[in-house]
Amino acid sequence: MAYRLFEGKKHASSYWKHRISPSDELIRQMLDFLEKRKGHPFELAVDVCCGSGQGTVRLAKHFASVVGTDVSPAQVEVALENAKEPNITYRQCVAEELPLADSSVDLVTAMSAFHWFDRPRFLHEAHRVLKPNGCLALINYTVNMELSYPDCCSDTLNQVCKEFYAALEPYRSPHLGPSSMELYREAYESIPYPDKDWQECVWVKRPMPLSSYMGLVETFSSYQALLREDPQKATTLSQDICQRLMSVMRVTSVETEVVVAVKYFYLLACKPQEA
Repeated sequence: MAYRLFEGKKHASSYWKHRISPSDELIRQMLDFLEKRKGHPFELAVDVCCGSGQGTVRLAKHFASVVGTDVSPAQVEVALENAKEPNITYRQCVAEELPLADSSVDLVTAMSAFHWFDRPRFLHEAHRVLKPNGCLALINYTVNMELSYPDCCSDTLNQVCKEFYAALEPYRSPHLGPSSMELYREAYESIPYPDKDWQECVWVKRPMPLSSYMGLVETFSSYQALLREDPQKATTLSQDICQRLMSVMRVTSVETEVVVAVKYFYLLACKPQEA
């Protein structure tokens, strides 16, 4: 069973504004894996459950064409509103039924989305559309991000962050289990391809305003679940956490820049030539 979330226009717009896409380093690791197995040219990439398209645009300069797909009309609408690259197209469809021909795709990606899919059906569908020696890349990051700010005790700062994550934990979807990483690890073990790679700890640091960090956490499914159940409680929680973070940092502006460390994990797999 696939789970349908993040579909409203307001949430889609927030996705575009606050959601992070994989770093250049992660994109490069994905492309290096593909280049060593298949080689150039890179003709077609498909970014499945692309949301508002942040990850999709990162692929555009490396492929002749890129297709971003999402089940949500609102997400596709926001992606189209922000589309500038002429070689990207967006399609509304479910992840398990891609509107693509057999053996037509060089790279299938799903960035921070695979855990919501009907995973066996999606893996079967990815196998169908991939060319021989084409590659599958499933990327995600953990919720427990870490902040740093000059002349500020990181332990104290991140204790506040941990309290934020802990307050959202009761609203986490039971579908995800204790850790979404385990869902990806299970997929890695189930994929029958002999040539595959698993990495579970790749830290990426990126500067952003404190307001963007707060906005990012507010896009998470657990915060959105709390927001639906009790809007006042959700808003008060976010405002309280933000004020406490500013107090620890000894700043007065929510636009103050912090460094956010994000822990990524991913699996890469190459469809065999004989498949």
